[in-house]
Amino acid sequence: MNQFSALKNTLIAFFLLLSALYALPNVFGSDLAVQISAAGDAAIAQSDLDKVKATLESNKVRYKSVELVGRRVLARFEDNKSQLGAKEVLKQEMGRNYVAALNLAPSIPAWLSDLGGKAMSLGLDLRGGVHFLLEVDMQAVANMSLDKSYNELRTLLRQDRLYKSINKEKESLLVHFKTLAAKEAGLSLIKSELGDLVILDVTHENELYVSVGIEKGALAEAKSNALKQNITTLRNRVNELGVAEPIIQQQGLERIVVQLPGVQDTARAKEILGAVATLEFRLVDEKNDPQTAIQSGRAPIGSKLYYFRDGRPLLLKTRVIATGENITGAASGVDSENATPMVNITLDSAGGRAMLDTTKRYLHHRMAVVFIENKVETVLENGKMVKNRSKTQDIINAATIQGTFSSRFQITGIDSAREARNLALLLRAGSLSAPIEIIEERTIGPSLGADNIAKGVMSVIVGFILVLFFMAFRYRVFGLVANVALTLNLVMIVAVLSLLQATLTLPGIAGIVLTVGMAVDANVLIFERIKEELGSNSNIQKSIAAGYDKAVLTIADANITTLIAALVLFSFGTGPIKGFAITLSIGIVTSMFTAIIVSRAMINKIYGGKKLEEISI
Repeated sequence: MNQFSALKNTLIAFFLLLSALYALPNVFGSDLAVQISAAGDAAIAQSDLDKVKATLESNKVRYKSVELVGRRVLARFEDNKSQLGAKEVLKQEMGRNYVAALNLAPSIPAWLSDLGGKAMSLGLDLRGGVHFLLEVDMQAVANMSLDKSYNELRTLLRQDRLYKSINKEKESLLVHFKTLAAKEAGLSLIKSELGDLVILDVTHENELYVSVGIEKGALAEAKSNALKQNITTLRNRVNELGVAEPIIQQQGLERIVVQLPGVQDTARAKEILGAVATLEFRLVDEKNDPQTAIQSGRAPIGSKLYYFRDGRPLLLKTRVIATGENITGAASGVDSENATPMVNITLDSAGGRAMLDTTKRYLHHRMAVVFIENKVETVLENGKMVKNRSKTQDIINAATIQGTFSSRFQITGIDSAREARNLALLLRAGSLSAPIEIIEERTIGPSLGADNIAKGVMSVIVGFILVLFFMAFRYRVFGLVANVALTLNLVMIVAVLSLLQATLTLPGIAGIVLTVGMAVDANVLIFERIKEELGSNSNIQKSIAAGYDKAVLTIADANITTLIAALVLFSFGTGPIKGFAITLSIGIVTSMFTAIIVSRAMINKIYGGKKLEEISI
């Protein structure tokens, strides 16, 4: 009695050895590193590796190693001073076509790495970096949806000249039809052609007026799409910045969490993340005078008044040739003729066709490039927090079309090389669908992250040792078995976290500490049950078997209900709550395995198949 088969013991030993193997990478720690990657989709070559080594050696920066890892060069360093110094010299020497980013690189042996061994991924509170909570301006999304519907409605009703005017109100469009017959025809067209619009009011005091609005489902979908598009754009921008292992995820219906490990320059990060920039290419109105438009307060039909950054006015045609959405590539550079910053632009097929048609038709006319940026800022006015929305539309340049071109051309007239790099980055990554505002910002230094790790590990060790002493004192040999099972449980938790590459945070460490107490709770139930059975049953082997068998259901019930709570926390929680729920869930599953199966296997090895007079419990 109380003996497992050889196959079962082998399987248990196999899982434990596997757990130890995949927990092992965390023993080796991490090196301070700088990763160098090529901007865009370009690959790193051996020549880049040699250049990195030569740069570090010529600047007398001490390094541990420099190696090619996938599509990047990884340089490892002994101390933080060398790491920061290396980043600066590599950033200057490698040029704008490469990105140098701070990183923590696990120092795992090659043989273990080849077997798929990975160290746990550490959260921002343990590694250091910056945390942003961004809020998407959903009112701007609603306004853009209304503008789109306005244009679609005008185009639809213009075909048969059914309307006199269409005016925008708060969240609706007021259509003034020419006749009642035109009204009926117009309503029929709206219902059949524009499914996203609904008729809000047909009982206006003037029978020829109708109020039209955006259908709720369509508006909700537009907001959801804007949020998803913004997440994609932010991810592209962060990739362009070269941040190692960023976290960009949705929080709620209007917010986005961005965590950038290793980044300490919040000003640069905010500048790139928050910019809502795009370009428009328009023809210059050569026939009319902008000063006349300023004095009269009205621009000519088909034109609109814009300004250069230095304040000079210029009339541009309202027709847009191409926009930032048509841009597929953008790279900063220097104009060889006058040594000024520029950006090389590549358009998609639709934008290229429009540009080719325009340059053919309007050769020797002027074309302007308009830089458009939307901003939202929350300020305190009269004791209330109010969102101030602003939109800047500046002419970057207005040059004469000297020849025909389509998908590839250059933008000049940019103030500085830094502005050219930022503009190229924003255009490559795409424009945000709606303005965003940074409503929360935190910077966590590397030293604070190291302190958090030290305190978190100490809390686990202290809790672990106290539990070990209690179990050994209270249950003797059985207590020692429970202690071994608890140690193996911690190893399994670390192994699973490493395999899943789940991010470990401070709340995650709290979940591990809680698991330490919960893991021995199962053994306490089993051992107390064995004691009860020994009091009523003289057969010790049967008492051990009954203790394990009868306590299993109680243990399962308790752990399953806790697991349900942890899954709910993971489903509805965000950030720290999810980190806690992940480690708690993993700990519950592994503790059931070690407390019930592993501990019984060890008890079977010690007491199984023997005639016993007494046991140490």
